[in-house]
Parts: sequence; structure tokens; C-alpha cells
Amino acid sequence: MISEEVRQQFPTAAAIEDRNSSWITGGTVQSGQLALTIEPSAIMDVCGFLKDRGFRLSGITGVDWYPLDPRFEVIYLLHSIERKERIRLKCKLPGEEPVLESVTSVWEGANWYERETWDLFGVQFLNHPNLTRIMMPDEWQGHPLRKDFPVHGHRYSYTDEETA
Repeated sequence: MISEEVRQQFPTAAAIEDRNSSWITGGTVQSGQLALTIEPSAIMDVCGFLKDRGFRLSGITGVDWYPLDPRFEVIYLLHSIERKERIRLKCKLPGEEPVLESVTSVWEGANWYERETWDLFGVQFLNHPNLTRIMMPDEWQGHPLRKDFPVHGHRYSYTDEETA
């Protein structure tokens, strides 16, 4: 699914595609950096494969493309100091039930990034060890970085104990 030019310029992309061509659904080069669109069901396999090749997790974030479908993208930022490479992995998810397997078993540090992405965008990470709010109060309703979130937020009322 990736071009021959990308395969030659980025041997890691070629290695992923050679391992299992169904893992990659698209790929681009932006500002000299490889961005691969990954089949969501393959994210654990791809991340495990890249970890074995020396890649580390730099971050995970989300994008809401509302009203487009698929609505969400979860983006994994990876780097390898030894290879002097950076790769972005993107998984596209539907708006109704955005669910993706947690990669905390590959990189423990994914815990915090996945919690933030869930808290702000509402993407569920299956098998996450502690998928709880990290940015917003526990009582908060909704996910504030969704494009359809009310501009003034949902009404939030403090109890008498919280204001005392």
C-alpha cells in the first residue's frame, strides 16, 4: 500500500509492510517524516514490531475530524535514536464507538497518553490498566476536545462540600 519511493526512503516502512501488508492502509511523507495509517486491529502488532526494532513512544494524541467519517484519529509518535528516525502511526476510528487496544503492554508510558486521549476525546482503550480522567475533574461530563462539545461546556455544579 506504500509507494516504492517510500519503501526505499524508509526501510522501516518496508519492513512493516513485508511483515504483514494488511497492517498498513496508507502512508505519506510530510516534512521528511513518515506517517503510516495503520489498521486499528493491528496497532498492538505494529507497535510490538517497532519496539523490537528500537522504537520508543514519544506521545499519543487524538484528532476529531467531525463531521467526517471516520471521525477520530489516534496518532502515535515514535522515535528511534539509534536509527535517527521518527514515525507517526495513525489509526482512524468511527465516531459512534471509538475503541482501540491499549499499547500499555508494549510501552508502560502509554498509560498517561491514553488516559489523556480518552479524557479529552472519548477514545476507549481496551485492556488499559486505569482508564480514568487525568485532565478534567472526575465528575466532568463529556470530552472537551470533541468538536461537538458545547462551546460553554456542560453545566457543572459544585456541591456545598466542594465550595466550603
